[in-house]
Amino acid sequence: MIITSTSLAALRVGFQTSFQGGLAQAKPQWESVATRVPSTTKEERYGWLGKLPSMREWVGDRHITSISESDYTIRNKSFEMTIGVGRDDIEDDNIGVYAPLFEEMGRSVSAQPDEIVFALLKAGFATNCYDGQYFFDTDHPVLNADGAATSVANTDGGAGTAWFLLCTNRALKPLIFQERRKPQFVSKDRPDDDNVFDRKEYRYGVDSRSNAGFGFWQMAWGSKQTLDATHYEAARAGLSGMKGDFGRPLGLMPNLLVVPPSLEGAGRGLLQSQLVNGGETNKWAGTAELLVVPWLA
Repeated sequence: MIITSTSLAALRVGFQTSFQGGLAQAKPQWESVATRVPSTTKEERYGWLGKLPSMREWVGDRHITSISESDYTIRNKSFEMTIGVGRDDIEDDNIGVYAPLFEEMGRSVSAQPDEIVFALLKAGFATNCYDGQYFFDTDHPVLNADGAATSVANTDGGAGTAWFLLCTNRALKPLIFQERRKPQFVSKDRPDDDNVFDRKEYRYGVDSRSNAGFGFWQMAWGSKQTLDATHYEAARAGLSGMKGDFGRPLGLMPNLLVVPPSLEGAGRGLLQSQLVNGGETNKWAGTAELLVVPWLA
């Protein structure tokens, strides 16, 4: 191949096409558990996470719900991926091998939110959320009906493989995917670019800015106990019985069971088998959807 501006433009289009093909093939899972929140600066403050608003009887003056109950902040991070294509490969017309790489680049870009969202979910047993406690903890501070501080749990502990029961049918899901800048495909293939002049290498990359954070801990139950009917029932009872300050029921109903591949069989047995124990009706069949996440492996 004779390298000209026209041939390089055609090559760039081909690489971008492979990249877009990879994007289209991916099936992101993070949208099931996290809310996409656009960002306009280097970090966003989520003070309003300290309150779950609700209607109340109007007696006397209006009661103003404060949005400055916490100082929880999600700072955006930068991500990139770059592929170098040798000039000799282009001259020798040996570029067919690069098409799969650009396709995989597209798949990787599409999967990047999955990686950071589910990594955060898995780390929730040892990572703080807006109230200063671990996201999955036994002593989240909540005011009881008398206005006294009490401890509320959204985990039952354990030492096995983690699984999660979530309520994802509200305006805000249990996790947040904060997006500052969408992925952008960039090329450095001008003859006077340093990488071309010094190293005989054309470079093509993609970069973005984003991060993941926790939403309301009340909408998630994390467990490292055995995934069986007994612990699943405890998790459902824990979530559906959640109350806000002053004993106000939150009306949550868990609808999504999230497991790593190693617990897929147990999850299917709980939610999809109609009969258990040699013929008994499975009372938990169909009570939630099952999401098997390889990023939790």
